[in-house]
Amino acid sequence: MNRLCRIIVAFHLVAAIIAGPAAADVLLTPEEISRTLTHGPWPPAVGPDPSNRVSGNAAAIAFGEQLFHDPDLSRDGSISCATCHVPARGFSEDRPRAMGRVALDRNTPSLMNVGTHRWFGWAGDSDNLWAQSLLPILNADELASDAQSLKTMMADGPYASTYAQLFGPSSDHASETVLVNIAKALAAYKETLITGQTSFDRFRDALELGDMARAADYPESAQRGLQIFLGKGNCAFCHTGPAFTNGEFHDAGVPYFIEPGRVDPGRHGGLKALLESPFTLDGAFTDDPGKRGAWAVRNVRRTHLDFGKFRVPSLRGASRTAPYMHDGSLPDLESVVAHYNTIDMERLHADGEAILMPLNLSDDEVDDLLAFLRSLSDDQPVAD
Repeated sequence: MNRLCRIIVAFHLVAAIIAGPAAADVLLTPEEISRTLTHGPWPPAVGPDPSNRVSGNAAAIAFGEQLFHDPDLSRDGSISCATCHVPARGFSEDRPRAMGRVALDRNTPSLMNVGTHRWFGWAGDSDNLWAQSLLPILNADELASDAQSLKTMMADGPYASTYAQLFGPSSDHASETVLVNIAKALAAYKETLITGQTSFDRFRDALELGDMARAADYPESAQRGLQIFLGKGNCAFCHTGPAFTNGEFHDAGVPYFIEPGRVDPGRHGGLKALLESPFTLDGAFTDDPGKRGAWAVRNVRRTHLDFGKFRVPSLRGASRTAPYMHDGSLPDLESVVAHYNTIDMERLHADGEAILMPLNLSDDEVDDLLAFLRSLSDDQPVAD
């Protein structure tokens, strides 16, 4: 926020305090208000994905939604995308680790607001949403399908006409191209999965307008929790911006042992997959002739420090997506706060990344931080 905006916010705050007692219920300082404004507005204005020519296309969105719920996208017709990404649970599921054809190694991440991501998946295996959408289709432990079967599905059956209208006859395409086009339709649908405004957003917007009487409707416990989030807890270091995530990868002190003798390499493995993928923003399947965004995959490098790092999730809608962390090891928000409150520094795996320290919050402070976190999820739940 620039200096003029800071002055305006401070002016509104002082004027509101002078005007009446209701503003006394706004606990934040001008500096805290300034920082709060960086977490909005919401929802964000996000345009079509230039790498996906059907992004924002209404017919592609409807087609993608059909595919998302269709078990015929899997090898034997037994699993759909919605099997794990349950709409009523914020497009996640309530088990610690996803269950495909076998138990998988990671928790099912929410798909809400996925269109705002920079990297995709817990380890950043993809740099775009359509590439990430095709990974579970091909994974032998998930949908276990293959490009040739999907080409046949698009040529003969209820989807043939829709596919042809969007992309041209599938008979004119290589099977790999058909696979990518299906993934692009899925991505067009997923881009529409956006959480609504919450009580935090109404508070934030009132602060921006200088409407302290309206801002005072936001519970004081949530305001105190926000102060901890911005200050003592330093949570905003990683959970930045309107989506409450910096979109990058950090070590949260969660063990990466999957079972004795086997570890989850985290970002280190994700970068290997990314750099070997033909489906990046720098590859032949992007629809963007300028290859915007390709600079990231061109310049990223794997290092030993990437072990044990996982993508920072958004906190929006988090109350509906338990359990938490990449391995689903924390069953509720109380457990998450307790984890950071007493974090064991010896369990941090990334040498040299000294971001986290035990928060040492009192019981009352824990309650306040939880009140704030829940205020990021009190919009209307996603319909099933």
